[in-house]
Amino acid sequence: MLVALAIRDIVIIEKLAIEFQPGLTVLTGETGAGKSILLDSLSLALGGRGDAALVRAGAEQGDVTAVFSVPADHPARARLADAGIDAADGDLILRRVQGRDGRSRAFVNDQPVSAALARDVGALLVEIHGQHDERALIAASGHRALLDAFDNLGGLAERVRLAHATWRSADAAVAGLRTQIAEAAREADYLRAALDELSRLKPEADEEDGLAERRAAMMRAEKIAGDLAEAHETVAGAASPIPTLASLARRLERKATAAEGLLDATVAALGRALDGLGDAERALEAALATANFDPAELERIEERLFALRAAARKHNVAVSALPALLDKMSADLAALESGEERLAALEKEAIAARARYDAEAAALSKKRKAAGKRLEKAVAAELPALKLERAEFMVRIDTDTARASETGADDVAFLVRTNPGSEPGPLMKVASGGELARFLLALKVALADRGSAATLVFDEIDTAVGGAVADAIGARLARLAEHVQVLSVTHAPQVAARAGAHMLVQKRPLRAGVVTELTPLDTPRRREEIARMLAGATVTDEARAAADRLIRGAA
Repeated sequence: MLVALAIRDIVIIEKLAIEFQPGLTVLTGETGAGKSILLDSLSLALGGRGDAALVRAGAEQGDVTAVFSVPADHPARARLADAGIDAADGDLILRRVQGRDGRSRAFVNDQPVSAALARDVGALLVEIHGQHDERALIAASGHRALLDAFDNLGGLAERVRLAHATWRSADAAVAGLRTQIAEAAREADYLRAALDELSRLKPEADEEDGLAERRAAMMRAEKIAGDLAEAHETVAGAASPIPTLASLARRLERKATAAEGLLDATVAALGRALDGLGDAERALEAALATANFDPAELERIEERLFALRAAARKHNVAVSALPALLDKMSADLAALESGEERLAALEKEAIAARARYDAEAAALSKKRKAAGKRLEKAVAAELPALKLERAEFMVRIDTDTARASETGADDVAFLVRTNPGSEPGPLMKVASGGELARFLLALKVALADRGSAATLVFDEIDTAVGGAVADAIGARLARLAEHVQVLSVTHAPQVAARAGAHMLVQKRPLRAGVVTELTPLDTPRRREEIARMLAGATVTDEARAAADRLIRGAA
């Protein structure tokens, strides 16, 4: 409910702070005293359209703050949480600052928010209704939700929403698999040929690096193999100096004793030379063995490497990705071959999901039609006392399974007929201003606190009605206030007499103009104000007595 409203520098309001109570609160006062300004200020705090003209003359900006006490599970808190605003507990404080330059800023619990978010939250907290306020019509798009709220059909409506989501998800799965099968079928021949080619190639992980390294080593060996062979031939071949040197060394060794040391150095040098040549021969043989390669093997390696790289270029992947590509092609072909079977299973699931949705939607439609009849009767019971005895309120429900949606297959609209024999139509087109307000009140009373914000504001819905009708309006506002907080701007003493709280709106002159003030009325002043509403400018004892009777009668 609305707990408090603080206004500063709005139109002719200099500074005003109001505290509100549950139940029915009325605001009365002379025409032009500023009652509508109070509602405009509240609307501004709730995210309504800003306007530089709202700023009081001489001020740079106006400011409106509305404080609400709401439960922890209130939808307004959820809407704020969705927007990233922390408002999990405590009061909700909506504030709007309007500048003379036309710019305005909105805040919720001192956190800046967009005007759109403030408007969404405000709509969940307060409904403002008046003769010329289209919001009072309750837009046709919301009639279905109101009917569901009237008969507590929220649980069944949620089941319909979930069934619809399941069905649409199953349909999407079917469509996706059909597309996949169609795409695979168009590429089936290519897929089979490519899969056959890669299967024969049998690419292995990291195969390219191993082949490239082996090929490089063999090519390096090929380049030095000839030099090694020539060196080996020189050292150990037919023209090798080893046999000649060995023979010479043996002859000199036999003569060395007779030469008395003359040949010792030569024999030793020849021995070292023979040892060195032997080492060279063995080293050359080892190098030849290492560098030895099979040209046929090199050819096989090169053919394999080139085949892998050609396949990679063909499929526009790296050689290392060929094994994964082979697996994917195998899976795609398997999916193609098993797709029809899986498609049949998914189609069966989608059909079952649609059947479950249809059953839930049909049950909801049946409930809605029964609820529509009860709502018609409830509203009709309120109309005679509101001087709408010749009028008729209708709930039209058109059911079409072809337009199945998450809300069901029903299109719900509230229609009225103000005169017998005339065509029923939407409230806005058929009812006059006064009729519209009274139809709205009858509907709100029938709905009580279902499908309604916690605070309802009625702006002069008793305009141009007589005493009996005004009394009926007051009685229904009081009944409505048993379920929700009701604020009513009124000129009808019969309405004012039924209020739990009464506030008087007055102008006070200043040197530079006038300002609006608001005064809570105690019982004596309340009687005097109701007497003024009855008598006009001159309050008589008869008017005071009549005011007393109204107050006692409303108690």
